[in-house]
Formats: sequence, C-alpha cells, structure tokens
Amino acid sequence: PLVSVIITTKNEERNIKNCLKSVINQTYKNVEIIVIDNYSTDATREIAYCYTNRVYLKGPERSAQRNYGAQKAKGKYLLFLDADMILSPTVIEECVQKCEKNGYIALYIPERIIGRGFWIKVRDFERQFYTGTVVDAIRSVDRRAFFKAGGYDESLTGPEDWDLDRRVKQLGKVGIINSPLFHNEEGFDIKRYLQKKRYYAKWLNKYVKKWGKDDPIAKKQLGLW
Repeated sequence: PLVSVIITTKNEERNIKNCLKSVINQTYKNVEIIVIDNYSTDATREIAYCYTNRVYLKGPERSAQRNYGAQKAKGKYLLFLDADMILSPTVIEECVQKCEKNGYIALYIPERIIGRGFWIKVRDFERQFYTGTVVDAIRSVDRRAFFKAGGYDESLTGPEDWDLDRRVKQLGKVGIINSPLFHNEEGFDIKRYLQKKRYYAKWLNKYVKKWGKDDPIAKKQLGLW
C-alpha cells in the first residue's frame, strides 16, 4: 500500500533536507512525500522541491497544515512528521507490516532526541518515559480512520496531537513499532523551549474544556507526575 508522508514546515531550511533524505532512504519505497509549508521566508520550499513536487502553502497553524496534507494524500496510511525529524531506515516498512498483519489503525513511533549538550541529554532521557503513554501521540494512522475521527482539531495548537490520539483510539487497535525516529534539537535553548511551551499553553485550557476538567487522561497529561 501507498504511504503518504506529510511534513509540516515553517522556516526550516536548516532541517528539512535531512528529514526528506530520511524518507527517500527508507527500505519501504511505495511512498509519496507531501510538504505543507506555512509561508516560509527562507529556502525551505526551494529545498523541498528538490525531493518532491508536492509542496503546498497552508496556515495558520500546524493542525490546519496537517489536515490539508491529509486531504491531498492518496495513501492508505498517513505518516505525520515535523521538519526537524529524521526517520531510521525501517520505520515505514515496520509501520506497514504492523498494520497489515495485526490490524492496527494507528501506531506510536519511539522518539529519540539528538543534538549536543546537557539539555539534549535531559530531553532524550525525559522523552523515553513517554513512548506509548498518554503523553505520547500516534504518528502513523490509517487514512480512513483519520477522516472518520475527524482529523486534527484546528482550534487547538499543541494539544491537537493528544486530541486526535484519543479520538482514533475509540475506533480500533493502536500499536507501537520498534524502529525510532530522531528529533533533532541541535541548538536547543532552554529559554526558547519554555517560550514555546508557554505559546502552546494557551490552547491547553481549550483542550481541558473539551474533554472535561475531571478527565483522568487530561489530568495525567497535564499533572506534575
């Protein structure tokens, strides 16, 4: 089956090449690459066109970009990536095998944080505790299940991953693969990281309101522990 890899970008000229090369170098070859760019002012689109002619413009936020990419996709399976992610070579092959043989409608992909410095090691250590938990979110999903679940909620940015994860789980089996993807956080800055979290935080109240302030999953996602 065809797999549609949907990559959202905005001023990612530093990362997009490595992301696209990792998709091209997959052991599984029946893949289409779709880049949804949020009106970059750098060379992001020019680089993307070297690897695919499926480059589109869409905003204002990531959830709308992803939904637009899904609408353009022709694959049986959708794989959503950020531009600073790099796939290990067997990710897509394992995703297809798991879904075709075991009937999963969506999959988690283990994520490792790469880069240099103390905070990168801290982030990588932290991230390993999340895989397959409610703090994680599905990244590969059957196209029919995606649309049946309603796609990403475009009123959310940040927690839209959690929100879709929950709705897809209501439709069928969700699994996990062994092959990791690598999230390149080279140049990580703790101040910038906290600013980004603060930016996403304004949508968290909307997410909590949607699922209920006493919702046990939301409590786990947002609580101290």
